[in-house]
Amino acid sequence: MHPWNEPLLESLRHRAGRLPHALLIHGAQGVGKRALAERIAQLLLCEARDAARKPCGACEGCRWYAGGNHPDFRRLEPEVLAPPPDAAAAEEEGEAPARRGKPSLEIKIDQVRELADFLNIGSHRGGLRVALVHPAEEMNINAANALLKALEEPPAGAVFLLVSHRPARLLPTIRSRCVALPVAVPPREAALRWLSGQGMPDAERWLAYAGGAPLRALDYAGKAALIERMLRAPAAVEDRDELELLAEALQKSALDRAFAALGAAAKYRTGVPSVPRARGVAWLAYARQLGKDRPLCRHPLNPKLFSAYLIAAMPDEVTS
Repeated sequence: MHPWNEPLLESLRHRAGRLPHALLIHGAQGVGKRALAERIAQLLLCEARDAARKPCGACEGCRWYAGGNHPDFRRLEPEVLAPPPDAAAAEEEGEAPARRGKPSLEIKIDQVRELADFLNIGSHRGGLRVALVHPAEEMNINAANALLKALEEPPAGAVFLLVSHRPARLLPTIRSRCVALPVAVPPREAALRWLSGQGMPDAERWLAYAGGAPLRALDYAGKAALIERMLRAPAAVEDRDELELLAEALQKSALDRAFAALGAAAKYRTGVPSVPRARGVAWLAYARQLGKDRPLCRHPLNPKLFSAYLIAAMPDEVTS
């Protein structure tokens, strides 16, 4: 878990025996929400918590959890986030080979149904059963409705940990049945100190580009050359998997141009040139449109056509 989230965990440690049946852990992407949820799950499943109510790391429950095979824990996430299946192991166990094709971006109803079956069986270890849903907003409507039913009538001893980057996309009825646990962007100095410990170069620049989210900054730094190329030559993007990164780069560059036009400091440090004040509104409108267009990047689009569409909408002084 990340050091800036320790106070949140500390506030929960003293409530470990009386936690709500559902927590909604939400905040910006890249602030450590999933790692926090994983630590909460480990805390709840530990069979020998010490006086400080920390996972002992040595009991059978902790060992099973660390090995990824605790019988009272389930994790729901889209196929695209799941580790690749071990084909050899599956064949040895007599299981069907993994389905081919592009992994799903959604959490589907069959996953929630399997979770419901798990929750309705008694605990293997005589304690709690914990379900972690990440990112919860990626449930399709059928899956969301099925989970809502479980939240409305939770089995005894079940705890739901929902992790969300965009809680507004969740059904209001799901949000209303969870206790919210907001996770804030850490203080800048704490984030830079952590990034420095990861050996990350140019941490200040990428932390700014990430809006202050350290894990996103680390990810962006690993893609630095690609992002720099996108900012210089957006028309060169040809890979469908890079479209969302392109739209994000263009949006952040547009916002920095809007800030520059208004005489403000660049927020994302994308290296924008000076912009006439009169063009600030145009760049702001372009950034807003990119915000609407970014979800389209998840669909099977022609990358050349879509990148051309994004570039064609730029205010005139860049495309001329």
